[in-house]
Amino acid sequence: MKLEADSLGHARSLLFVPGDRADLFDRAVRSGADAVVIDLEDAVAQDRKTAAREAARAWLDRGGSAIVRVNPQETEGFSADISAVGRLATAIMLPKCEDPSDVERVRAEARHPAPVIPLVETAAGLANVETLCRAEGVVRAALGNVDLATEPGVAPDDDEALLHAHSRLVIASAAAGRPGPVDGVTTDIHDPSKARTDSRRARRLGLTAKLCVHPLQVPVVNDVMTPTPTEIAWAREVVDRDSGGVLVMDGQMIDTPVVTRASRILDQRRRFTEQE
Repeated sequence: MKLEADSLGHARSLLFVPGDRADLFDRAVRSGADAVVIDLEDAVAQDRKTAAREAARAWLDRGGSAIVRVNPQETEGFSADISAVGRLATAIMLPKCEDPSDVERVRAEARHPAPVIPLVETAAGLANVETLCRAEGVVRAALGNVDLATEPGVAPDDDEALLHAHSRLVIASAAAGRPGPVDGVTTDIHDPSKARTDSRRARRLGLTAKLCVHPLQVPVVNDVMTPTPTEIAWAREVVDRDSGGVLVMDGQMIDTPVVTRASRILDQRRRFTEQE
């Protein structure tokens, strides 16, 4: 699967693969994930950074297609990462992104208009999320729930503690005209039902994708983030009955905003059917 930059906004599942495990890159592509994220940051030990960078560059140079999560800007590895993969990656995922100038730096060092996925995982990043989402080059935002939870001292899987962060990311993305944001990771890789629960909650809040840390999570996330048969049937009826005014269907008022939502559901289904 060739991942195109313009399809990033519609990806449901983004699967991390360690950058120093080149033997897993092709397997990750075959997992069914809508996008693969080669991770040069957290998944790679410090003494393996150079090897991971070179493995990612070589695979991408051979025609591989992936997002690359680079090391944070304050580290020595950041510029080396951008130099190696900036022109080859479908997009750059920028950890601990806090300001539009962070996005500008990525694009400047890459020396081409690289799409950027800012990973909002600090209190400062969340405080500035509205301007981050509007920054030129941002394709969509993602939540780094594990790191973000560290600053206020809450659990990364605490629904209530991170509710504000999820909702703020959703509203900021919508206000900036960006696609729905990407939810953070579910750290329990042995129980797919936990990923399903987390994905359902994220989708109810308006997030439209999720970061995955294991291939077993991919089909679960794809299933939850895809419109259900019931939603599709409802959307088709709404669109078919739309006459440009207000109507009542099953006791519910249907007006222009509802028709717009129905149309988006049908568009989502068409896109996902094409991918499958």
